[in-house]
Amino acid sequence: MLRKDTVFGVIGLGLIGGTFAKGLHEAGYTVYAVDIDEAAIAYGKTKGWITMGSSDPSLVQECDIVISALYPDAFLKWITENGRYLKPGSLLSDVSGVKRSVISHVKEHLPSGVQYLSCHPMAGREFRGIAYADTERFHGANFLLVSEEDTPADALETMRQVAEILGFGRISTLSAEQHDRMIGFLSQLTHVIAVALMNASSDPDLVRYTGDSFRDLTRIALINEELWPQLFLLNKDILLEEIDGFVKEMMEFRTLLENDDTAGMQEKMRISGMRRKEFDKR
Repeated sequence: MLRKDTVFGVIGLGLIGGTFAKGLHEAGYTVYAVDIDEAAIAYGKTKGWITMGSSDPSLVQECDIVISALYPDAFLKWITENGRYLKPGSLLSDVSGVKRSVISHVKEHLPSGVQYLSCHPMAGREFRGIAYADTERFHGANFLLVSEEDTPADALETMRQVAEILGFGRISTLSAEQHDRMIGFLSQLTHVIAVALMNASSDPDLVRYTGDSFRDLTRIALINEELWPQLFLLNKDILLEEIDGFVKEMMEFRTLLENDDTAGMQEKMRISGMRRKEFDKR
Protein backbone atom coordinates (compact mmCIF):
# COMPACT_ATOMS: atom_id res chain seq x y z
CA MET A 1 0.00 0.00 0.00
CA LEU A 2 1.17 3.53 -0.71
CA ARG A 3 2.30 5.78 2.11
CA LYS A 4 3.09 9.47 2.02
CA ASP A 5 6.77 8.67 2.53
CA THR A 6 6.92 5.96 -0.18
CA VAL A 7 10.06 6.39 -2.27
CA PHE A 8 9.78 5.50 -5.94
CA GLY A 9 12.60 4.41 -8.18
CA VAL A 10 12.34 4.70 -11.97
CA ILE A 11 14.75 2.73 -14.14
CA GLY A 12 15.07 4.34 -17.56
CA LEU A 13 14.20 8.00 -17.99
CA GLY A 14 12.82 7.87 -21.49
CA LEU A 15 9.35 8.95 -22.55
CA ILE A 16 7.39 6.58 -20.28
CA GLY A 17 9.89 6.55 -17.42
CA GLY A 18 10.12 10.33 -17.53
CA THR A 19 6.34 10.62 -17.46
CA PHE A 20 6.14 8.31 -14.44
CA ALA A 21 8.76 10.43 -12.67
CA LYS A 22 6.95 13.65 -13.52
CA GLY A 23 3.56 12.35 -12.48
CA LEU A 24 4.75 10.82 -9.23
CA HIS A 25 6.62 14.01 -8.33
CA GLU A 26 3.52 16.09 -9.04
CA ALA A 27 1.57 13.75 -6.75
CA GLY A 28 3.98 14.60 -3.93
CA TYR A 29 6.21 11.53 -3.88
CA THR A 30 9.99 11.30 -3.74
CA VAL A 31 11.40 9.85 -6.95
CA TYR A 32 14.88 8.44 -7.60
CA ALA A 33 16.03 7.42 -11.05
CA VAL A 34 18.61 5.11 -12.61
CA ASP A 35 19.75 5.73 -16.17
CA ILE A 36 23.00 5.39 -18.11
CA ASP A 37 22.22 8.68 -19.85
CA GLU A 38 23.55 11.49 -17.68
CA ALA A 39 21.71 14.05 -19.78
CA ALA A 40 18.37 12.42 -18.96
CA ILE A 41 19.18 12.47 -15.26
CA ALA A 42 20.23 16.11 -15.46
CA TYR A 43 16.99 16.95 -17.24
CA GLY A 44 14.92 15.20 -14.57
CA LYS A 45 16.74 17.03 -11.79
CA THR A 46 16.43 20.39 -13.52
CA LYS A 47 12.68 19.89 -13.86
CA GLY A 48 12.53 18.81 -10.22
CA TRP A 49 10.94 15.46 -11.11
CA ILE A 50 13.66 13.40 -9.44
CA THR A 51 15.40 13.99 -6.13
CA MET A 52 18.36 11.79 -6.93
CA GLY A 53 19.60 10.12 -10.09
CA SER A 54 22.55 7.91 -10.97
CA SER A 55 23.89 5.38 -13.44
CA ASP A 56 24.66 3.16 -10.43
CA PRO A 57 21.90 0.51 -10.15
CA SER A 58 22.48 0.13 -6.40
CA LEU A 59 20.44 3.32 -5.97
CA VAL A 60 17.29 1.17 -6.03
CA GLN A 61 18.26 -0.05 -2.55
CA GLU A 62 16.73 3.20 -1.30
CA CYS A 63 13.38 2.67 -3.04
CA ASP A 64 10.12 1.11 -1.87
CA ILE A 65 8.58 0.77 -5.32
CA VAL A 66 10.76 0.35 -8.42
CA ILE A 67 9.30 0.76 -11.91
CA SER A 68 11.36 -0.28 -14.92
CA ALA A 69 10.69 1.61 -18.14
CA LEU A 70 13.51 -0.10 -20.03
CA TYR A 71 13.10 -1.90 -23.34
CA PRO A 72 12.39 -5.61 -22.72
CA ASP A 73 15.88 -6.89 -23.62
CA ALA A 74 17.51 -4.23 -21.45
CA PHE A 75 15.14 -4.97 -18.55
CA LEU A 76 15.88 -8.70 -18.68
CA LYS A 77 19.59 -7.94 -18.60
CA TRP A 78 19.11 -5.44 -15.78
CA ILE A 79 17.19 -7.81 -13.51
CA THR A 80 19.74 -10.58 -14.14
CA GLU A 81 22.70 -8.38 -13.25
CA ASN A 82 21.20 -5.98 -10.71
CA GLY A 83 18.15 -7.61 -9.18
CA ARG A 84 20.18 -8.24 -6.03
CA TYR A 85 20.01 -4.52 -5.22
CA LEU A 86 16.24 -4.56 -4.72
CA LYS A 87 15.58 -4.37 -1.01
CA PRO A 88 13.42 -6.92 0.82
CA GLY A 89 9.86 -5.69 1.18
CA SER A 90 10.01 -3.59 -1.97
CA LEU A 91 7.79 -3.92 -5.03
CA LEU A 92 9.15 -4.21 -8.57
CA SER A 93 7.07 -3.41 -11.63
CA ASP A 94 7.80 -2.90 -15.32
CA VAL A 95 6.02 -1.50 -18.36
CA SER A 96 7.25 -4.01 -20.95
CA GLY A 97 4.92 -4.38 -23.93
CA VAL A 98 5.12 -8.20 -23.83
CA LYS A 99 4.57 -10.17 -20.65
CA ARG A 100 4.87 -13.97 -20.83
CA SER A 101 8.61 -14.27 -21.45
CA VAL A 102 9.44 -11.18 -19.39
CA ILE A 103 7.53 -12.33 -16.31
CA SER A 104 8.97 -15.84 -16.37
CA HIS A 105 12.53 -14.46 -16.59
CA VAL A 106 12.01 -11.92 -13.82
CA LYS A 107 10.62 -14.55 -11.46
CA GLU A 108 13.78 -16.61 -11.94
CA HIS A 109 15.97 -13.69 -10.85
CA LEU A 110 13.79 -11.96 -8.27
CA PRO A 111 15.42 -11.74 -4.82
CA SER A 112 13.67 -13.29 -1.87
CA GLY A 113 11.25 -10.93 -0.15
CA VAL A 114 10.68 -8.71 -3.21
CA GLN A 115 7.22 -8.56 -4.75
CA TYR A 116 6.69 -8.27 -8.49
CA LEU A 117 3.76 -7.12 -10.59
CA SER A 118 4.04 -6.23 -14.26
CA CYS A 119 1.89 -3.48 -15.75
CA HIS A 120 1.26 -1.76 -19.07
CA PRO A 121 0.23 1.88 -19.41
CA MET A 122 -1.52 2.19 -22.77
CA ALA A 123 -0.21 5.67 -23.44
CA GLY A 124 2.76 5.47 -25.79
CA ARG A 125 3.76 8.03 -28.40
CA GLU A 126 5.82 8.11 -31.55
CA PHE A 127 8.45 10.30 -29.88
CA ARG A 128 11.34 9.25 -27.64
CA GLY A 129 13.10 10.74 -24.65
CA ILE A 130 12.34 12.42 -21.35
CA ALA A 131 11.92 15.79 -23.08
CA TYR A 132 8.58 14.49 -24.40
CA ALA A 133 7.31 13.36 -20.98
CA ASP A 134 3.71 14.47 -20.65
CA THR A 135 1.40 13.40 -17.83
CA GLU A 136 -1.63 14.42 -19.88
CA ARG A 137 -0.99 11.26 -21.92
CA PHE A 138 -1.82 9.22 -18.82
CA HIS A 139 -5.04 11.01 -17.94
CA GLY A 140 -7.99 8.84 -18.90
CA ALA A 141 -5.80 6.23 -20.64
CA ASN A 142 -6.12 2.49 -20.04
CA PHE A 143 -3.80 0.84 -17.51
CA LEU A 144 -3.25 -2.92 -17.52
CA LEU A 145 -2.23 -4.93 -14.46
CA VAL A 146 -0.86 -8.38 -15.26
CA SER A 147 -1.74 -10.76 -12.46
CA GLU A 148 -0.86 -14.43 -12.14
CA GLU A 149 -2.02 -16.98 -9.56
CA ASP A 150 0.93 -16.20 -7.30
CA THR A 151 0.60 -12.39 -7.53
CA PRO A 152 0.29 -10.89 -4.02
CA ALA A 153 -3.02 -9.12 -3.48
CA ASP A 154 -1.33 -6.14 -1.80
CA ALA A 155 1.01 -5.68 -4.80
CA LEU A 156 -2.02 -5.60 -7.08
CA GLU A 157 -3.74 -3.01 -4.90
CA THR A 158 -0.59 -0.88 -4.63
CA MET A 159 -0.10 -0.66 -8.39
CA ARG A 160 -3.79 0.09 -8.79
CA GLN A 161 -3.28 3.05 -6.46
CA VAL A 162 -0.26 4.17 -8.51
CA ALA A 163 -2.38 4.10 -11.66
CA GLU A 164 -5.13 6.09 -9.96
CA ILE A 165 -2.86 8.86 -8.70
CA LEU A 166 -1.33 9.17 -12.16
CA GLY A 167 -4.79 9.79 -13.59
CA PHE A 168 -5.36 6.65 -15.63
CA GLY A 169 -8.96 5.91 -16.59
CA ARG A 170 -9.95 2.26 -16.91
CA ILE A 171 -7.69 -0.02 -14.85
CA SER A 172 -7.95 -3.67 -15.92
CA THR A 173 -6.45 -6.89 -14.60
CA LEU A 174 -5.59 -9.80 -16.88
CA SER A 175 -3.18 -12.70 -17.16
CA ALA A 176 0.10 -12.63 -19.10
CA GLU A 177 -1.42 -14.87 -21.78
CA GLN A 178 -4.49 -12.64 -22.10
CA HIS A 179 -2.29 -9.56 -22.25
CA ASP A 180 -0.05 -10.86 -25.01
CA ARG A 181 -3.00 -12.04 -27.09
CA MET A 182 -4.80 -8.73 -26.69
CA ILE A 183 -1.70 -6.64 -27.40
CA GLY A 184 -0.82 -8.85 -30.36
CA PHE A 185 -4.03 -7.76 -32.07
CA LEU A 186 -4.67 -4.22 -30.80
CA SER A 187 -1.11 -2.93 -30.89
CA GLN A 188 1.41 -5.14 -32.63
CA LEU A 189 -0.73 -6.07 -35.64
CA THR A 190 -1.78 -2.45 -36.13
CA HIS A 191 1.86 -1.35 -36.17
CA VAL A 192 2.71 -4.04 -38.71
CA ILE A 193 -0.19 -2.87 -40.90
CA ALA A 194 0.90 0.77 -40.67
CA VAL A 195 4.49 -0.11 -41.62
CA ALA A 196 3.32 -2.33 -44.49
CA LEU A 197 0.98 0.38 -45.79
CA MET A 198 3.73 2.99 -45.79
CA ASN A 199 6.05 0.57 -47.61
CA ALA A 200 3.44 -0.50 -50.17
CA SER A 201 4.20 2.53 -52.37
CA SER A 202 7.35 4.62 -52.76
CA ASP A 203 5.64 7.28 -54.90
CA PRO A 204 7.10 10.59 -53.60
CA ASP A 205 4.09 12.54 -54.83
CA LEU A 206 1.63 10.79 -52.49
CA VAL A 207 2.32 13.31 -49.74
CA ARG A 208 0.93 16.05 -51.98
CA TYR A 209 -2.46 14.38 -52.31
CA THR A 210 -3.09 12.55 -49.06
CA GLY A 211 -6.09 13.17 -46.83
CA ASP A 212 -6.93 12.44 -43.21
CA SER A 213 -7.73 8.76 -43.80
CA PHE A 214 -4.19 7.89 -44.85
CA ARG A 215 -2.65 10.06 -42.13
CA ASP A 216 -4.84 8.45 -39.47
CA LEU A 217 -4.04 4.93 -40.63
CA THR A 218 -0.28 5.49 -40.77
CA ARG A 219 0.39 7.68 -37.71
CA ILE A 220 1.97 4.78 -35.86
CA ALA A 221 4.28 4.01 -38.79
CA LEU A 222 6.54 6.56 -37.07
CA ILE A 223 7.82 3.58 -35.14
CA ASN A 224 10.72 3.04 -32.77
CA GLU A 225 12.80 0.60 -34.81
CA GLU A 226 14.90 -0.39 -31.79
CA LEU A 227 11.99 -1.30 -29.52
CA TRP A 228 9.32 -2.85 -31.74
CA PRO A 229 11.31 -5.72 -33.25
CA GLN A 230 12.03 -6.84 -29.67
CA LEU A 231 8.31 -6.79 -28.87
CA PHE A 232 7.42 -8.62 -32.08
CA LEU A 233 9.95 -11.40 -31.49
CA LEU A 234 8.99 -11.86 -27.85
CA ASN A 235 5.37 -12.32 -28.96
CA LYS A 236 6.15 -14.02 -32.27
CA ASP A 237 3.73 -16.95 -31.99
CA ILE A 238 0.71 -14.77 -31.28
CA LEU A 239 1.64 -12.03 -33.76
CA LEU A 240 2.03 -14.56 -36.58
CA GLU A 241 -1.49 -15.83 -35.85
CA GLU A 242 -2.86 -12.29 -35.94
CA ILE A 243 -1.11 -11.50 -39.23
CA ASP A 244 -2.54 -14.69 -40.75
CA GLY A 245 -6.02 -13.71 -39.56
CA PHE A 246 -5.70 -10.25 -41.07
CA VAL A 247 -4.43 -11.60 -44.39
CA LYS A 248 -7.39 -14.02 -44.47
CA GLU A 249 -9.82 -11.13 -43.94
CA MET A 250 -8.12 -9.08 -46.67
CA MET A 251 -8.35 -11.99 -49.10
CA GLU A 252 -12.05 -12.43 -48.32
CA PHE A 253 -12.63 -8.77 -49.15
CA ARG A 254 -10.55 -9.12 -52.32
CA THR A 255 -12.76 -12.01 -53.43
CA LEU A 256 -15.90 -9.93 -52.84
CA LEU A 257 -14.42 -7.12 -54.91
CA GLU A 258 -13.29 -9.45 -57.68
CA ASN A 259 -16.79 -10.95 -57.89
CA ASP A 260 -18.55 -7.55 -57.90
CA ASP A 261 -20.28 -8.62 -54.68
CA THR A 262 -21.71 -5.30 -53.48
CA ALA A 263 -23.90 -6.90 -50.84
CA GLY A 264 -20.96 -8.83 -49.41
CA MET A 265 -18.82 -5.71 -49.15
CA GLN A 266 -21.69 -3.81 -47.56
CA GLU A 267 -22.09 -6.54 -44.94
CA LYS A 268 -18.36 -6.36 -44.10
CA MET A 269 -18.69 -2.59 -43.70
CA ARG A 270 -21.84 -2.91 -41.59
CA ILE A 271 -20.10 -5.28 -39.18
CA SER A 272 -16.94 -3.16 -38.99
CA GLY A 273 -18.94 0.02 -38.40
CA MET A 274 -20.96 -1.62 -35.63
CA ARG A 275 -17.81 -2.85 -33.90
CA ARG A 276 -16.06 0.51 -34.29
CA LYS A 277 -18.94 2.36 -32.60
CA GLU A 278 -18.33 0.28 -29.46
CA PHE A 279 -14.90 1.90 -29.11
CA ASP A 280 -16.44 5.38 -29.25
CA LYS A 281 -18.90 4.47 -26.48
CA ARG A 282 -16.02 3.56 -24.17
